[in-house]
Amino acid sequence: MLFSPDRNKLRLMYVEAWRKRREGLPMEALDTLIADVVEMHPEYHALLADEERTLAWEESPEQGMSNPFLHLGMHLGLREQIGTDRPAGIRAAYETLVRRTGDMMEAEHRMIACLLRALNDAGPLGPDEQAYLECIRERL
Repeated sequence: MLFSPDRNKLRLMYVEAWRKRREGLPMEALDTLIADVVEMHPEYHALLADEERTLAWEESPEQGMSNPFLHLGMHLGLREQIGTDRPAGIRAAYETLVRRTGDMMEAEHRMIACLLRALNDAGPLGPDEQAYLECIRERL
């Protein structure tokens, strides 16, 4: 479901996970992962607390923010990579970056910049994992 082609279903997952966190309701593992990332981003709290506004949100310069769903999804994808250590070495790089910056969110944001670059530069065989890791290492 996390990779659903239906953007409204995906957005509702964010809304529901955030609602459960705010209301102290029981959460599935995926809800917890999503809510943890949302909690780190107070600039998205009001949006995700309003289902109608969330479903209607369209990216535009007037919004004054980048796509929150893409941004949160990048955090989730990065955390999955770190959890599985794929590409190999990403977990160690993350741990080093967290230690050096003293800030988990700062470390993730630096790494997300590399992930976005790797995805943008991807060829027909997918992203170049070595170039991706090298980008991350440069941020250490």
